[in-house]
Amino acid sequence: MSVPCTTTFEFEGFRITEYKGLVRGLVVRAPTISQGIMGGLKSIVGGKIEAYREMCETVRKEALDDLLTDAEELGANGVVGLRYESSDLGNSATEVLCYGTAVVMTAVSS
Repeated sequence: MSVPCTTTFEFEGFRITEYKGLVRGLVVRAPTISQGIMGGLKSIVGGKIEAYREMCETVRKEALDDLLTDAEELGANGVVGLRYESSDLGNSATEVLCYGTAVVMTAVSS
């Protein structure tokens, strides 16, 4: 995606000229059978659970991609205040929400 985003509320060298509003990406994902088995085994013996980490990274990327698509559809060329939240939905699924404020910005001339 070509829409830059930041966790701060401004972009250095740019001036926000319009606030388009809240944008978000929401993904709900359950681990695959193999991820569940590998994660279960790792939780018994301890250690890093790579299968779950990969799933979480994929879900975060999907949520961000959805947010950026929303921003583009609103005519924004940036997103400020980007945040992620996640929550468990029972024992079988995880929800990941990515949200921020879509903005139009222009370069500040020096």
